[in-house]
Amino acid sequence: MRPLTEDESKAVFEKLANYVGKNLVHLVDRQDEAHCFRLHRDRVYYVSEASMRLGISVSRSNLISLGTCLGKFSKSGKFKLHITSLDYLAQYAKYKVWVKPNGEMPFLYGNHVLKAHLGRITEDTPEHQGVVVYNMNDIPLGFGVTARSTMDTRKLDPTAIIVFHQADVGEYLRDEDTLF
Repeated sequence: MRPLTEDESKAVFEKLANYVGKNLVHLVDRQDEAHCFRLHRDRVYYVSEASMRLGISVSRSNLISLGTCLGKFSKSGKFKLHITSLDYLAQYAKYKVWVKPNGEMPFLYGNHVLKAHLGRITEDTPEHQGVVVYNMNDIPLGFGVTARSTMDTRKLDPTAIIVFHQADVGEYLRDEDTLF
């Protein structure tokens, strides 16, 4: 487990900033306990410094995971967020989308959010912006990227895609072999 390089940090922070915006500062400068980002086997972990110090005593080959896995780097060097980062994204999300009860299951099966399933959306959400998807009871279901801005959304037909699916909590079951 090692600290991120400058290029890796830039890729991680750019991806996180797409979802949390200026609230990224709250992830880095926490009031309760100092946290840091660490890389282990192409996966980026968000871990408290106290846990990290304890994890140093475990050899790299025996260490499976430490802290919360935010995502992983692909072979081409691109960073992809995992569903395990949903707790932090939902906590600090700048833009949010709520889906109706009839749209929860299609989203949890990996489909995009359609206009017919849209309950509410944060005002002034731009196009191609990272959003956290909630059900109507404010339970985070996953995250994605908006296909259209809030203003454009009002003019679309009910079958138009509003949010492109990125990850959802159903991945815990679908990808349990490869997730960790």
